[in-house]
Amino acid sequence: MKNLIIIGAGGFGREVLWLINDINRSQDEWEVVGFLDDDDFFEGKIIEGYHVLGRIEKAIDFQNTYFVLAIGNPSVKEKIIQKLPNDAQYATLIHPSVLIGERIKVGEGSVLCAYSVLTVDIEIGDHVILNLCCTVGHDTRIDDFTSFMPSVNISGEVIIEKAVYVGTGAKIINQLSIGAYTVVGAGAVVSKSLPPNCTAVGIPAKPIKFHDER
Repeated sequence: MKNLIIIGAGGFGREVLWLINDINRSQDEWEVVGFLDDDDFFEGKIIEGYHVLGRIEKAIDFQNTYFVLAIGNPSVKEKIIQKLPNDAQYATLIHPSVLIGERIKVGEGSVLCAYSVLTVDIEIGDHVILNLCCTVGHDTRIDDFTSFMPSVNISGEVIIEKAVYVGTGAKIINQLSIGAYTVVGAGAVVSKSLPPNCTAVGIPAKPIKFHDER
């Protein structure tokens, strides 16, 4: 079994631990060492029987250990990866219930949660989160650090650029693109392509504000 540390000790960290336990029920693969988290609230705590081992900077102390980011915010994920050692190893976690079709590529450190469905000819980058019950249609590309909350539906031939956040229950119509660092609100229906660095909400989804460029 391979040693694994979960970065992020909050609610999604506990969900990722559950995912890992389900993977291990099918085939022993991961030995969870504990959590790392920069939030002082978690200092010294024990979560589901596992210690919070310290702040994220302590990752350098763990050799022959994999890491996974249990953090939904794409920009935070990107910043954490920049802090971690260049030779850090990342676990790609796919729940046993996920339906994976043909010619699917999933990057390192990505987390695919229970009951999600990926059809055919899909490329998923590094450190992507597909939360519970998401669907991804054919010929879709999802770039690094992007996060989808539960029950997001992505139609075919969609391009989702780096570090996009898509809220619970949103839907993305086919043959569209979403620019880097954009936030799509919960329940939104994206029926036209969205530019980078914006927050878009509603049916149909429209930008309501723009952020500083990353």
